[in-house]
Amino acid sequence: MRKNLKEARQKAGMTQKQVAEYLHISERMYQRLEEGSALGKITHWDALEDLFEIPQRQLREK
Repeated sequence: MRKNLKEARQKAGMTQKQVAEYLHISERMYQRLEEGSALGKITHWDALEDLFEIPQRQLREK
């Protein structure tokens, strides 16, 4: 699990569905990103970095 990603989402007060919509991906795909079972596209990580204002390297840590 990518604990930092989950914590950033929760701190922002967002649901997985809201983040998925922001990224224009399915909720299940976002869940897989958060679980660490999918790598995701670099554009998704760029967008997450902008959204949460946390370096993507930190967000990707498991």
